[in-house]
Amino acid sequence: MVKRIGLGLASLLSFISLSAVALPERVGDFALLDTDGEFHQLSRYRNKEAVILMSYDSSCMAIDSALSSIKSLQMDWEAQGFVFALIDSSPMTETAALRASKQTANLPFPLLIDDGQLVSESLGLTKVGEIAVLDPERLSLLYRGGFSPKLALSLASEMSGGADETVVAMAGGCEINYPMREQHARTAPDYSSDVAPIIAEQCAACHREGGIGPFAMDSHLMIKGWSPMIREVLLTKRMPPMQVDPSVGHFNNASYISDADMQTLVHWIDAGAPRGAGSRDPLAELDFPDRNTWQLGEPDYIIKAPKMEVPATGVMDYIDIDVELPFAEDKWVRAVQFIPGDESVLHHLLAYVTAPAETFDGGESDTRSIARRFLEGYAPGKIDAMTFPENTGVLIPKDHKLSMQFHFTTNGKATSDETTIGLYMYDEPPTHENFTRSVGTSFKIPAYEQNHELTSQYVFEEDVVVTGLRAHMHFRGKDMKFSAETPDGESRDLLSVPNYSYAWQPTYALDEPAYLPAGTKVFVTGAFDNSEFNPANPDPSKDITFGLQSWDEMFIGYWTYHAADSSK
Repeated sequence: MVKRIGLGLASLLSFISLSAVALPERVGDFALLDTDGEFHQLSRYRNKEAVILMSYDSSCMAIDSALSSIKSLQMDWEAQGFVFALIDSSPMTETAALRASKQTANLPFPLLIDDGQLVSESLGLTKVGEIAVLDPERLSLLYRGGFSPKLALSLASEMSGGADETVVAMAGGCEINYPMREQHARTAPDYSSDVAPIIAEQCAACHREGGIGPFAMDSHLMIKGWSPMIREVLLTKRMPPMQVDPSVGHFNNASYISDADMQTLVHWIDAGAPRGAGSRDPLAELDFPDRNTWQLGEPDYIIKAPKMEVPATGVMDYIDIDVELPFAEDKWVRAVQFIPGDESVLHHLLAYVTAPAETFDGGESDTRSIARRFLEGYAPGKIDAMTFPENTGVLIPKDHKLSMQFHFTTNGKATSDETTIGLYMYDEPPTHENFTRSVGTSFKIPAYEQNHELTSQYVFEEDVVVTGLRAHMHFRGKDMKFSAETPDGESRDLLSVPNYSYAWQPTYALDEPAYLPAGTKVFVTGAFDNSEFNPANPDPSKDITFGLQSWDEMFIGYWTYHAADSSK
């Protein structure tokens, strides 16, 4: 009896072992922009049979043959639910050159820009023209290799219920070089001198004790413990937050992380996140500035927001409050600073100057475009005072008030917040007044619609200088772009948010303000995902229209500007 049980157990273990070996290789989730600025994330294609990627390099002599083969493959399989794209696997190609290459070759596929070759590395691509077939539901690799009969068999297997192993076949074509991978394989990135400085610059302001981040990045031990998640959020572009299309404009408060820094972090994590030599830990030595210090000295006027209770758990809707101001005469604000009461839960706030009977909404729900006095906003990591451009400011007319909107996130500990706002005033009125104009449109998003596109527009009737832009949608928001067309017909994109997140809505401050002459038509274009494949969607079964609550939707692009000098 014992022998029979032993044999049965051995058979079972053998079966489990064989089954484990047979499972497709897991590659994890990732996200890339294409040359048109569109955002592609593997897991968002889980309504498709599979994603078929082909490595691309226009300098390879064999690329034309490979393109011909994948076009034929697309004709045979696209209608059956397979998605096709190219992935740039070259180490040095610039985005502009890739765009030109795609246009010249008239490529019918998205051309994905592989930041630092990290996705190509993780897929094990070694040749230009090599194919990777990916299961977006299981985040696994079904096939890697050339255009062989095994490829069609793998696709057919996936169609019939799911492939149960990764098929690997030989691939021809030019060799793909991975110079940074080879360099880091010879000498792994050092924690103290290479990794910690990146964490300190990109992450630690929020991920510190008492910060808004869910864990503190204050030691090697913490970084190593969280390294699998750090790798995932880097490759899916969830972090750093507030990322924009880096090829469109430049903003002093957007998140930019270089290819080199991405490679350093990911390769270090893949190497096991080694501690390296040396006893000191740079992250443990970080000294953050006092968040309760007025950066420009004592303000001319200090506003204390009402005390607000934040529970330990749950989701809090936005809170709108009014704060009365005692000004019996007009005041001009030249700078403003927010000091959060508890920055571990205050996700962001917005503040407008409003008339006595005006609400926080300020009429935005009743018109497609309206100019308002936007004082400023607070976002995580923001500690410096905001000083308006020279000779500009925000007017607070006498007897007006502040209308503010607070967004809190719970963190497992009940707390309260009493945010303080410091206003710095001009002694004399400045030359120009700052305004923020909303540009929106009416809409109805059909139930289950995965890509509902919208466009709104407005014409500036005077010469203006645009200094900031902010996208605003709710949970179904997918992407938003800001562009301008001057009277002489010149068009340019000013901002592109390819992966909109309701959780992150900063006013992106242009490094170089944009001068727009009178008659310039500005556009806000974007899309909603009201499908069941949007993980943030409260209810895909409903048609959605404009509404102030988070489960409704809004489509507004905010333009912060002031009148241009007459000498411009």
